[in-house]
Amino acid sequence: MQIIKYNQTNQKEIIPVVCKTLAAGGLVIYPTETVYGIGVDATNPIAVEKLLKYKSRREGKPLSIAVTDKKMAQKYVEFSNQAEQFYDRFLPGPYTLVSKGKHLVAPFVESEFGTLGIRISSHPLISEIVKTFGKPITATSANASGEKRPYSIQDILDRLSEKQKKLINLIIDAGTLPPNEPSIVIDTTLSTPLTVRGQLDISRSQTFTTNSNQETRDLAGKLLLKNWNTLKEKGLIIGLNGELGTGKTVFTQGIAQFLQIKEQISSPTYTYMNEYHFNRHNIDGQLLHLDVWKIDSKEMFNLLEIPKLIKPNTVVVIEWWQQIANYWPTNLPITFTINLEETGENSRKILLQENQQ
Repeated sequence: MQIIKYNQTNQKEIIPVVCKTLAAGGLVIYPTETVYGIGVDATNPIAVEKLLKYKSRREGKPLSIAVTDKKMAQKYVEFSNQAEQFYDRFLPGPYTLVSKGKHLVAPFVESEFGTLGIRISSHPLISEIVKTFGKPITATSANASGEKRPYSIQDILDRLSEKQKKLINLIIDAGTLPPNEPSIVIDTTLSTPLTVRGQLDISRSQTFTTNSNQETRDLAGKLLLKNWNTLKEKGLIIGLNGELGTGKTVFTQGIAQFLQIKEQISSPTYTYMNEYHFNRHNIDGQLLHLDVWKIDSKEMFNLLEIPKLIKPNTVVVIEWWQQIANYWPTNLPITFTINLEETGENSRKILLQENQQ
């Protein structure tokens, strides 16, 4: 492991060393305008595999890549009109914009939805590294998954195993960085931008349009991915509203698909609740699918013993949420509600209302 102290006066000397390390499949820790990042050649499968070993528990979370500018980004992702506007508005800067990938990077860099996050950093070192290297590098944070945000090299090294430390080839040490938030991640592949991480000035209430059942399922999966850490820590509660045939069960199928549940998902109209076991990236849990259409009193609601269902690694999905909303315990905050409305044979308007945490 080589450590080089960084300041803007020695940037020209550092860049060739970084590029040589990347070209050899090495792993480089570098400063950004947010936190320390960790980079490998994003087109090198062996280097990416090495990075995933370092990060340890990614649990399906995609990586992102650093590029020099919008033109370079367009080589690796497809741009929607919405994405164009976000690039012009936010980049370079502390944002990661997610678009549909063109599958030109190594496996596991793109998400399971075929999307790819793009970073155009405002830090002068990163853009020069990528420009000189000529290929994108990964732009994930340098901490091991689940560990403290990496604002200093000591923050990183103190929380790594010896095995992880041996995977690092080069560290660019710029001292302690300002305690800025990690980049805000915005998915631009949907009809409405979805903030996957961080806070953008977007209302907690958002409306999406889907034009097929699979698009509805994909939206459900992306919302699960966004809330994956909450699922592990305390569980998720999702309320679904909408008339018959609007897609409440289809949305639940998307949740099950994301959780890698193979069983057929159908509405538990007569049984009130169906239970499904899932194992996603070695996380064991349950999907509890409830249909509460017949619940018309507080006494009937209490028979469900809802508080006993809510626990870590559990997703509770409730169709006909409005039937029981008035009975719901105030100490059990719902994660989000979904209202589905049919706007055409295959199209749906989907209103997402996220709970204020």
